Amino acid sequence: MQAQEKRREERVCTALPVDLGTATGITRDVSASGIFFETDASFTPGSAIDFAMEFDTPGGKMILKCHGSIVRTEVHDSRLGVAVKITESTMEPAR
Repeated sequence: MQAQEKRREERVCTALPVDLGTATGITRDVSASGIFFETDASFTPGSAIDFAMEFDTPGGKMILKCHGSIVRTEVHDSRLGVAVKITESTMEPAR
C-alpha cells in the first residue's frame, strides 16, 4: 500500500541558504506552502518558526520572510531536517 501524497503544491529541489535568526540552514526543497531544510540547530515539531531566504531576481536581490509551523523533524547524517508549513510570507528588496 502506498502512502498518500499530502503535498498540494509543486516542490522545487534547490539548495538556498536559510536565515533562522540565531542559526542557518540549507533548503532541500521549497514550495509555495512549505519548505524542507537542514540545519545544525535544534527544533521541535509543533513549534512556530520565522525564517528568511534571499533570492536573485531580474529586478535585484529580494528577501522572502516567512512564518510557519514545524510539521516534522528527522535526522539526516549529523544534521536535522526540518519540514515547515508556511502560514505567512512577505517579499521585500534586500538592503
